[in-house]
Amino acid sequence: MSASDEGIAAAAGYAPHPYVGGRTAAFRALAAWRMRWPGAPRVIVLTGNPGSGRSRLVTGFLMMCDPGYRKQLPLDDLDPATVPPDLPAPAVPNPSGRTAAQLLWVIADHFGLTADRAEDIFPELAAREEPVTIVVPDVDRAGPVRAAYEPARLVRDVLKPLAVTETVQLLADVPRELAAELAEALPSGQAQIIDLDAPEWADPKGLVRHAETALDPGAGAPALPFTTDPAVRRPLAEALAGRADGSRLTVQLAVQSLLLQPEGFDPADESLLPATVGEALDLHARRLGGDPQTLRLLLAPLAFAEGDGLPAQLWGALANAVAGRDMSQDLADGMLLAAPFIQPVEPDAEEDTDGEPSGGEAGAGHDDGRMLLRLQHPGIAEEIRSGLPDVRDAQTKIAMALLEAVPQQNWAKADPYIRDHLAAHTLEAGLLPQLLTDPGLFAHTDPVTLRAAIEAVPLEQLGAPARTYLRTAPLLTRSQAPADVRAAFLESAFVEDGLAPYAEALHTLGFDLPWRTLWSVPLAGVRAVTTGSLPQEGREGTVAETGPGTDGAGSGGEGPAPASGTAAALRPVAAFVVPQGTPGSRTLPGPDGDTSEDGGALLLHDLLRPGYVDADPTQVRLPSEEARAAAPFGFSRGADYLRVWARAGQEVVAALLSDTPLTGADLSPDGVLVVATERGVTARQILAAAPAATPTVPAQRTGAADSAASDGLEGDHS
Repeated sequence: MSASDEGIAAAAGYAPHPYVGGRTAAFRALAAWRMRWPGAPRVIVLTGNPGSGRSRLVTGFLMMCDPGYRKQLPLDDLDPATVPPDLPAPAVPNPSGRTAAQLLWVIADHFGLTADRAEDIFPELAAREEPVTIVVPDVDRAGPVRAAYEPARLVRDVLKPLAVTETVQLLADVPRELAAELAEALPSGQAQIIDLDAPEWADPKGLVRHAETALDPGAGAPALPFTTDPAVRRPLAEALAGRADGSRLTVQLAVQSLLLQPEGFDPADESLLPATVGEALDLHARRLGGDPQTLRLLLAPLAFAEGDGLPAQLWGALANAVAGRDMSQDLADGMLLAAPFIQPVEPDAEEDTDGEPSGGEAGAGHDDGRMLLRLQHPGIAEEIRSGLPDVRDAQTKIAMALLEAVPQQNWAKADPYIRDHLAAHTLEAGLLPQLLTDPGLFAHTDPVTLRAAIEAVPLEQLGAPARTYLRTAPLLTRSQAPADVRAAFLESAFVEDGLAPYAEALHTLGFDLPWRTLWSVPLAGVRAVTTGSLPQEGREGTVAETGPGTDGAGSGGEGPAPASGTAAALRPVAAFVVPQGTPGSRTLPGPDGDTSEDGGALLLHDLLRPGYVDADPTQVRLPSEEARAAAPFGFSRGADYLRVWARAGQEVVAALLSDTPLTGADLSPDGVLVVATERGVTARQILAAAPAATPTVPAQRTGAADSAASDGLEGDHS
């Protein structure tokens, strides 16, 4: 199959595809792939230059693959070899704005896979009896951060494993620089590259039809001398297509420019027709009496825009920053100049509900219902960026302008675009590591975009706070939690990593945190914890000067002092059940007072502040059942999560999610939560106000129960 098939199809009287207007050779190859025709490849890699029409071709093909949409197409008029069989629609996971990991789980959810780990998804697909068909369009638009270049990760981590899975029939639209890498993952004959700019797949006649349709008043073009007269319109379409050298984007921009400002245009003068996207920009500016460089400077902020687009309110300030001068008058006078290249994005116009949310604040994509602006095509942005003398310098100026626009450097008051995308701009400017020292930024920024930006920086360039964030980021993205909850997770993580000042800073930034982390110790092998108290007078032990985890890494600051009066005679402690031989531990006493290695050992820690306690475990007094029942809070837990609820009303006041399994948990009557995981033990003071109502023991809950808690000295006291 080759471009010569276009002529054969036309001679046979077949109509072109009503949406694409050509590409017969490519449609025949795709139809053979869809019906698994003998000799057809199992994997097709579609590629081409930006603006070659890859997305349009895939859309046109999917129209014929969708059982509902097929009814609206004149299939009987099309070349039968281009029409795929009437089968269930293929899976079409959308990579735009998604990470490779997100896209992989979208695929897993679509097929109802039971895998809990990403690496188990491909074997589960391979074990299916029936093959599955997957179409992945627009790989070049993958990722929440452009400079992190997620398309390469998507090809490496998702598309290549899918391609080598024998039960998967794959069609992927990828940038040219990644096409060979994907195809080479397969044995000869299993993959085919369709390069729409290669001679065998080119469609010059289809491009002429594309231009002629765009100029046709019957298709929506205004009535002009060169649009209403077919004798003029057809030669102009041929000239446009001939100059554009296969680029549908160049033709599209040229037509939009002519229709927007037809005065002074001579259809017989081919020097007014662009050959490239760059020429389309420059010719348009000159025809309108403007300066091409001014147009490019006006569009530069949009060429660097992240996410769905740039809020219109920020356009002027960023244009000034890139140009290094006041561009306000140029912007006011240049709307007609910029119009053919800009696309407004209505709020929520592109809200995607088939995958997981970004994890940012509600409305982070289309904040406050404001109009967003973006360039019509990524190829325009690529052209503008490539024409700048120093891309890094331009990004530095944009980043500084965005940073200066944060009121009092208060991220709670920052424009949502700045909050969520400043990291992406500083990444390309080479300044991201310097930005990653602000706890408020960590908590307020959309964790999907911030994580993607940080992961693009070599680990050795990151400071300690950024490494803590990177360790915690999977929890933040997994939970899709709001800023207050993200701040709570980060507060504990900073204490766990010995960064107590960063944890304390989060308590000063206006967050409604559910807890204050008192201390954390890195201690492996803890299989249960409980809370209790030791007599202050005549007690055997004292606070140990050294011991497991007392190297400073676990300090979370001083906790509250013991109360006066009777309570002063008791010292609150936490007891850990640890393996025999753990430094500082004592063998757990048996029922008859003897010692047994089977029961493990006990290690005591102060409940309210950092520091191990060297004392006889038999002296530990556990809270009475009456004291626990009268306590304002209770808790329930699962394998890797825990909830604290107020006994009066049973409202959840704190929710904890862990990236490692919980091995023990207990809640003291005065609201100190001690949780053990495979990594260590952490104590958190619950900050919720005690309920005003008389506390009561909660009634037995109905429904599915949480998984059993591990027992402390006297079991689970929730």
